[in-house]
Amino acid sequence: MLACPRRLRFEVAYDGTDFHGWQVQPGLPTIQGTLEEIVGSIEGCPVHVAGSGRTDAGVHALAQVAAVSIENPIPVDNFRRAVNRLLPHTIRINHVSETALDFHPRFDARRKTYEYRIFREEVCPPFDRRFVYHHPYPLNESAICQAAPLLEGEHDFRAFAASDERDAAGGSKVRTIFSSRFERNGALLIYRVSGSGFLKHMVRNLVGVLLEVGKGNYTADDVRARLQPQSTIPPGPAVPSSGLFLVSVEY
Repeated sequence: MLACPRRLRFEVAYDGTDFHGWQVQPGLPTIQGTLEEIVGSIEGCPVHVAGSGRTDAGVHALAQVAAVSIENPIPVDNFRRAVNRLLPHTIRINHVSETALDFHPRFDARRKTYEYRIFREEVCPPFDRRFVYHHPYPLNESAICQAAPLLEGEHDFRAFAASDERDAAGGSKVRTIFSSRFERNGALLIYRVSGSGFLKHMVRNLVGVLLEVGKGNYTADDVRARLQPQSTIPPGPAVPSSGLFLVSVEY
């Protein structure tokens, strides 16, 4: 009797510090590559683990959504336990469930939320350094908070996107930002942004430009200029990847 194919959907949390991003790269440790190796060993043949997006090298995730098709009848809770036993401690799988065979974590996503954490005090604890951008220098935080909502709405974000191999296909750089906010939480200045989707390095460029507002180098009009259709302003500056987290994906 032939085994019935199944599609499993699950959330993945990871410390991205020691990985070269989500996407498989030959000879380099990646989140997708690690998952495919381990799930493939359970399935007994190569598998493809699809993710909701390609987080960059050094970027973390609280709840990256992924999916894989297998024929192994292993119960979902046993699947989670088996994979977690084999994964490095910097990657954990949560909330495994059966889903439709045509479910795709990227193409079916409707909203993604990212968070960027900036540590503002002079001395950054060694236990936090992998998960923040340490910036103890003077900033007008009020100006940053006022400028952040300027990014909300539907805009052409090419001035906030790094070059991508997919650019040759001529895809649109238009995205919708539902919410863009900075807030203080103790020693942390936290940026939280939700949108329909994000371009390569887009969140890190958004934060970098807003920090330039806080330094007094850019104005609100400079931010608006970068949102004009077909803007020719080059992207950047981008902040380091260490402070960036994929927080959630909604469907």
